[in-house]
Parts: sequence; structure tokens; C-alpha cells
Amino acid sequence: MKSRVENKIFYTNQTLNICGRLISFDNPKIMGILNITPDSFYDGGRYDSEGVILSQVERMMKEGATFIDVGGYSSRPGADEIPVEEETRRITNAIQVIKKKIPEAVISIDTFRSEVAYAAVNEGAAMINDISGGELDTAMFEMVSKLQIPYVMMHMRGDPRTMTKLTEYENVVKDVADYFHSKIGNLNTLGVKDIIIDPGFGFAKTIEQNFKLLSALEYFKIFGRPILVGLSRKSMIWKTLSTTPDLALNGTTCLNTISLIKGANILRVHDVREAAEICKLISMIEIKSNENLF
Repeated sequence: MKSRVENKIFYTNQTLNICGRLISFDNPKIMGILNITPDSFYDGGRYDSEGVILSQVERMMKEGATFIDVGGYSSRPGADEIPVEEETRRITNAIQVIKKKIPEAVISIDTFRSEVAYAAVNEGAAMINDISGGELDTAMFEMVSKLQIPYVMMHMRGDPRTMTKLTEYENVVKDVADYFHSKIGNLNTLGVKDIIIDPGFGFAKTIEQNFKLLSALEYFKIFGRPILVGLSRKSMIWKTLSTTPDLALNGTTCLNTISLIKGANILRVHDVREAAEICKLISMIEIKSNENLF
């Protein structure tokens, strides 16, 4: 087995500028999920107090998370819309708590609203994670350009209430690639440099389409951008295995391993320790493969 670097046909930007600090992707990174929502599909309602929030962030960072992704708006299929003010209140309160006690935490804000992103960055967030790639708020790209912070751009059609009905593609891999090509061009025109792409597993895709995207994940390295993969406990896993999100950790670990082999740079997960173990084991295989075996 060749090393991750040797396997890369196309060059990928190997660093990310986070508030003047360079984060290298020589090894994969982990983004821990912190949903400040009552209705997220797996962990809704769990993080509803300062003590619980801080305990979870401390645990995720100790277990190996580089980024903490704070979200105040559930993106599960069929989720209700909430006012901008409520989303802003949820995420700013959480960020204030985290930055006061754990100032070294690198916080990503999971939102598709430019107003919420601006408020979060003012409180200390250092990255924007937009599930809509600027589609649900036309002011988002201008905001990213203004703030000059890293931007995770995910592929999705519609919104959480309509996306399950928007799964018709001529070729899902090509269509998602065309989407990124256009969006990256728009962001480059605005002077945005640090862009991460996310194929959007589970968003406006059938189970079969999700697996097709995963099978072709290495294709997205043509863009030369870090690739974020968010598969954690999603329905493509538990529905395929006829189980539940609570019992989908083993399946998540399996697909995260495949993602790393195919070139993923960031794993967005609920279960940080398990993801960190995958990264360590994969790196050991790569290190050994570079040694002279004879």
C-alpha cells in the first residue's frame, strides 16, 4: 500500500490558515460535532447546559478533535425551520461558554445563514461550515470573503424540509463535481483562499447515491482542496444494516476507514475517540509501507 501522499494524483493544499495558525493535513483531522439543538437526529437535546457543553468539548479535544463544530439548527431530513434570532442565541451562548473556559478550542460554526456566521465569528468561531454552499443565503460568499476565514462548502439541494425529494441526478458524481467547480470559481473571484469541500452524504441523495459518491471519493481530489466527510451514524449506514443510529458506530467506523483510504482529510464525527483510533492505525500502515521491507 502506498502512502497517502504517494496515492494523491492531484496536489491538495496541505495547510489551513486558522487565525494565523497553520493546521497541516499531512495527517487527517477530526471535527467533533456539538449540536446545540433539541431535535438533531442523534444527539438532539443532550447539550443543554454550560457544564454539559464544556464537559463534551473537553472530552472531544482530549480524544483528538482538532475542530469543534457548533450547530444551532438541525439539518436532519424534515427538520423545522427556526428563526435567525433563535439560532444565533443558541450558538453564541455556546461559543461564549467554550471560549471563556477553553480558549484554545478551534470552533467551526455549522450554519447556512450569513448573519449567524458573522455573530459566531465575533464570539470566537474560526471556520464556517455551510451545508448549502451559499445556496440558502446569497450573502454567504460575500460574508466569507469579508471575514477571511476557512469555509467548508457542502453539496446539497433544497433545504432540510425538501431535500429528500430532490435526488434526481444524471450522474451524481459528475453533478456534485460540477457544483464544486462552479462554487470554487465564485469563491476564488471573491478572494477566498481556504476552502474545504464536503460531498454532502445524506443530503438530497439516496442510499445508493451516497455509496456511489463514497466509492468515487478520490475523484474529488481534482479540486486540490481538503475533503471533509460527514458519515457519522447517518441513515445510509443504519438503514442498510437494518438497525438504528444508536447502533451505527461500527458501520460509521467502517465507512470512515474507507474514506481515509480514498483521501478524506477531515472526519466529522460524533464519536471522536473511535475516529482518532482509525487515523492512527491508517497512519501506521502508511509509515510501514514507506520502509524498506527487504
